Amino acid sequence: MSVLLDRLNEERLSHCKGGLYHKLQVVFAYNSCRIEGSRLSEEQTRLIYETRMVANEGTEALSVDDIIETTNHFRAFDWVLEHAMEIPSEQLLFHLHTILKQATTDSQKSWFAVGAYKRLPNEVGGQETTPPEKVALAIKELLDEYIACSEQNLETLLDFHVRFERIHPFQDGNGRVGRLLLFKECLRCGVLPFVITDELKIFYYRGLQQWSQVRGYLTDTCRTAQDEFRRWLAYFRIDCQVC
Repeated sequence: MSVLLDRLNEERLSHCKGGLYHKLQVVFAYNSCRIEGSRLSEEQTRLIYETRMVANEGTEALSVDDIIETTNHFRAFDWVLEHAMEIPSEQLLFHLHTILKQATTDSQKSWFAVGAYKRLPNEVGGQETTPPEKVALAIKELLDEYIACSEQNLETLLDFHVRFERIHPFQDGNGRVGRLLLFKECLRCGVLPFVITDELKIFYYRGLQQWSQVRGYLTDTCRTAQDEFRRWLAYFRIDCQVC
């Protein structure tokens, strides 16, 4: 994926408007935050990215946290592109979480650990996750096993993603950290990256929940997302055969 990564970083550093990097900033931030409950529209997300302003499209009040977490996602995606070729580590996870959650309401809570593992038990989709006192060891084992894997392809990346989400190491922000990490690892490992859209949310969640029984649910969802990413590459005339 060196061609793709080089292109994205070139557009990022040159502040190129209207290219694939620009599109990804808007589409990735909108969809990943929307999946987690943000009420900003894609057009509002675009306006925040392009003008640093936001328009209220109706009578409903806008959430300050939605705006902050969206702008944080822009910064986190930049950081991912800068560090795409780094081997995943505990410090990398902490750094991504810090970028995503800083200056939010959560960051002002005494019990909420920004850039550190959760202090209180949490659930995801009604399912229990790894207890706080076992998170550090669980993440170490996950990273060690993943890094030692001799072949990293879409299935091994998805297995890593599922296990990360089941551990749910942070108090909040696990989905966004996990999807950014997954995009980064696609770039590092030569796997065509993708963005899980809000329209794919129910299939994505089903895939996460059913991974141990039917891996095809999540794999097919992500391949659908890859098809859309491939279409973007074709539009922007980036040869995916040499990415």
